[in-house]
Amino acid sequence: MEYKDYYKTLGVSKSADQDEIKKAFRKLARQYHPDTNKGDKKAEEKFKEINEANEVLSDPEKRKLYDRLGSNYKQYTQNGGAARDYDWEQWSQGNPFGSGAGGAGGQRGNVNFEDLDFGDFIQGMFRGAGGAQTVRQPRDFEQGVEISFEEAYHGATRVMQKSGQSDLEVKIPRGVKTGSKVRVRGQGGKNSKGQAGDLYLVIEVKPNPVYERKDDDLYRDVPVDAFTAMLGGEAHVETMSGQVAVKVPAGTSSGKLIRLRGRGMPKLNKADEFGDLYLRVSITTPHDLSDDEKAQLEKMAKKRGLR
Repeated sequence: MEYKDYYKTLGVSKSADQDEIKKAFRKLARQYHPDTNKGDKKAEEKFKEINEANEVLSDPEKRKLYDRLGSNYKQYTQNGGAARDYDWEQWSQGNPFGSGAGGAGGQRGNVNFEDLDFGDFIQGMFRGAGGAQTVRQPRDFEQGVEISFEEAYHGATRVMQKSGQSDLEVKIPRGVKTGSKVRVRGQGGKNSKGQAGDLYLVIEVKPNPVYERKDDDLYRDVPVDAFTAMLGGEAHVETMSGQVAVKVPAGTSSGKLIRLRGRGMPKLNKADEFGDLYLRVSITTPHDLSDDEKAQLEKMAKKRGLR
């Protein structure tokens, strides 16, 4: 069976840590995602290869087994780890790793099973062909999905395209954050019994130029003219749920936070519950004062000892 170099697929070294693997996977998943490469069969195949590599290398136990088995890893896992389905010829030749990672390329010699420490894998190989066989658990997959800030607020849908199957529409609930996972049941990898694992969509929310998000609360700058800030009044502000009139207390200074309850992000899986919106006041000054207005301001400033 053809050896697949998962490290090469993700473009990382064999000594890469989990953070490096995660970053490489996310970068490639965005590049080759079907949503951005519609109709591109090569990109679709590349995307599948990336997911397959990540599914193994992101799991410490699977990665450990892959590093040890090399070219035989795929054959072993596809057959549920059954001893009767394994390529025993590799062992008879004294090369447990085949021609893949970690092997000696056909070199003959004795294999010390205690040193290899394969655990359940070794136990499975020494079960008789007629004995009880272990069926591995179906595999769960992860796939990165990028959504807009507005989609995170209102909720979104994505259409999954799978070869040989009809398209599947997946709903992404409102209130998700970067790092949230949306579970799609039965769309993961299958085991030898045909049982399927789940697919988890790992959400990445694009930043918004206006709003800063902290959990379910939002922050944004709001310009307030100097006269309204000094004397008090109203400011009309756009929020994610529409425009509102905000009361500005007299004597408001720049940088003051005005809290609007329930105008933040919807709370994930909590119907009709929202965070708060904090307005950060930014005072603006007029640039078109008349001579009379300037004179009055000068007079006021002198009276307060500021001139």
